[in-house]
Amino acid sequence: MFNITMGFAQTDITPDQPLQLVGYDVRPDNLSRGVLHRLLAQTLVWQSSKQICCLIAVDSLGFTTSLSNQLRQQVAAILQTTPAAVMLCFSHTHAAPNAAVEKSYYHFVCAQILQAVQQAQQTMTPIQAAWGLATNTIGVNRRAASLHFDDRLGILKITGPKPSSLKVLLLRITAHANVLTADNYAISADYFGAVRQRLTQRYGCPVVIIQGAAGDVKPKFRQANADFLETHPRAAAQTPLSASQQKLYFKQSLQALETIAQLVEQAVAEVLPTLLPQPVQTLAMFSRHASFYADVPSWTKAQALANEAWTSAAIDGTGWLQEVKRLLAQHITQQKADTEIQYLMLNEGCLCGTPYEAMSAIATAIWQSAANPLLFFNGYTNGCESYLPTAAEYDQGGYEVLWSNLLYYPYHGRVMPLNRDSADRLVREVVQGYQ
Repeated sequence: MFNITMGFAQTDITPDQPLQLVGYDVRPDNLSRGVLHRLLAQTLVWQSSKQICCLIAVDSLGFTTSLSNQLRQQVAAILQTTPAAVMLCFSHTHAAPNAAVEKSYYHFVCAQILQAVQQAQQTMTPIQAAWGLATNTIGVNRRAASLHFDDRLGILKITGPKPSSLKVLLLRITAHANVLTADNYAISADYFGAVRQRLTQRYGCPVVIIQGAAGDVKPKFRQANADFLETHPRAAAQTPLSASQQKLYFKQSLQALETIAQLVEQAVAEVLPTLLPQPVQTLAMFSRHASFYADVPSWTKAQALANEAWTSAAIDGTGWLQEVKRLLAQHITQQKADTEIQYLMLNEGCLCGTPYEAMSAIATAIWQSAANPLLFFNGYTNGCESYLPTAAEYDQGGYEVLWSNLLYYPYHGRVMPLNRDSADRLVREVVQGYQ
């Protein structure tokens, strides 16, 4: 009756020395200063008669796709499966080391995860599972509070053969993990850590959290000056806070983390008792691929964009302009993005993702098109690349659409966002792969 087995292990990936952080790259100094909360990597290994597959949740803003794929290949070798059967889900905390810069840290994380995968294999036992939906009350659309965001809080309850033996609780939630904002230099798992700690204490089992399509969703609760720090970094840097102000804002951040943890606990508590685990009849992890494109701007447009980014967000586009000039000199007018879309299907629920910072309306369009609210499309899957805006938000421009590329083009290799029709095309691709 119970044909599916699962093993779980988690490992600490907190650095033991100061490292370069990633997430607030407009700061002149990104070197970490101490540890506020420990970072984890959590590994779930499933096995059926047809496949062995693995989901790994990592407290990180996200590796590049290249670094992610290297790790997936190593995990696949241990499990004697394919990389398409290994899914990395990054929390997108803005208080973790930059693995692309800190190579020794990347290798440390990989070693810790590979050991955890082996440990998970040693704990394989039969499981049952049940999916449920609660309401996400911790997020708000950061482009405009009036705009939509995906307010589904997905719950996967995993037990042993006895429904009362809770083994793992997996949550899928949508909101940037940047409660701790640009004035924080301490290592932290952000609200993921606060939620895990609170729910683990309540339910006595490991809690795994998967980030949704949070490209345009911020946490509703943060310190009072958080938006100012993000939208006016130059002015904030030129106006140092007093010691009493720093203490006040830090206290507000800690309270925000606690508030979020309380709200998530409340939402889960209302639904979890109603979920009745059943034997797992469907288990599959696989990928499909699609190509998207980004047009290289003219030199005149590039100069205007760089000026706008500097004036609006203190983002220096010097290096980006040099890259645009190089591309234009080689007559490159379009850049291609070969995109992996990965799925984990378990009974009637599905986790699906790409490496993009996708806007939340894309996730909503996907589940509505597929007519399954348990189809969860996520960003930050197998890496972290550029923002992916909807067509409507593409027209609005701004940080998520344009200016962020001036900072992060070296990581994802494109100087502009994917073209305006990309979000709609992605919705169709995801739904076709799901069906």
